[in-house]
Amino acid sequence: MDEEKKEHEHEHHEHVEHTSKKNFTEKVRENPWMLGTLVLSVLTIALLLVTFTGGITGHTISINDASKKLISFYETSGIQGLTLNSTKEVSGLYQVNLNYKGSVVPVYITKDGKNVIESLIPTEVTQDKNTKTTEVPKSEKPSVELYVFTYCPYGTQMEKAVIPAVKLLGDKVDFKIRQIGAMHGEYEKIEAKRQLCIEKNYPAKFLEYILAFDNDASCSNGDATCVATKTKAIYTNLGIDGTKINSCMETEGDALYEAEVSNANSKGIGGSPTLVINGVETQADRSPEGVKGVICAAFNNVPSVCTQTLSTSEASAGFGAGTSSGSTSGSC
Repeated sequence: MDEEKKEHEHEHHEHVEHTSKKNFTEKVRENPWMLGTLVLSVLTIALLLVTFTGGITGHTISINDASKKLISFYETSGIQGLTLNSTKEVSGLYQVNLNYKGSVVPVYITKDGKNVIESLIPTEVTQDKNTKTTEVPKSEKPSVELYVFTYCPYGTQMEKAVIPAVKLLGDKVDFKIRQIGAMHGEYEKIEAKRQLCIEKNYPAKFLEYILAFDNDASCSNGDATCVATKTKAIYTNLGIDGTKINSCMETEGDALYEAEVSNANSKGIGGSPTLVINGVETQADRSPEGVKGVICAAFNNVPSVCTQTLSTSEASAGFGAGTSSGSTSGSC
């Protein structure tokens, strides 16, 4: 009886393991850029530890061979059209920048070519929160642009921080959310087109839509059925005609989207979030007060509303209305 029980348990284990591997492979094929997200911090820590000694095997291959192996890996997973943009070494890893559907996507691979990771999470803040990397020129009416991927957790985090600040400043600034492309999958492109159509047809309700979309923690994987339910509820609350938006997405969505991707590429912007004030990339604490501070510093004559204090709590990364317990500087 004991032998039969052990044999049954072994067969059950092998079945579960096979099913799990199959499901993972299917998810990778659908969303290859989410590999790092799927394995979360456990894989991140493991990979970083092993790369300090040259990778899991300890055998280092050249950066060119690692790049070819990475592209081959994604092509085997069903992702076509990838080309190499550039490479460099970062924190004991190879960073391989890939051209994909008009966007430049950074991916990391261990030096032995055995493991892939989507992004690095800094353990240290290398500069003060509100310190700008380059001096931002002042103007009478600052231009503020926030470049994002619609499903990048750090992009949505920055949106939740920026919008209260620009709402306070109102027409004293020219603000625009700019689309970079689709890093995480086709559903990200669909949402980008939706947002562009809402901005075009309902400009006064656009920022309210963004906040409602970002603050709703559901549909983080872009599931079409879930997103349809989510956006329908937001449309109803804001008085947006969903039929009008769908029509725009079908007839104008691609043109609006491609124009945004072209704009981002022309400026060499591929990271989400990227905050640009008066034409200069800058950094800000991801809190409403932090963002307000860097924008107000770009005025020739600082308006009185800049004396109002907003929340100093950083918005949470990803979808949801919470706040972060610590400083975040991650990007997609």
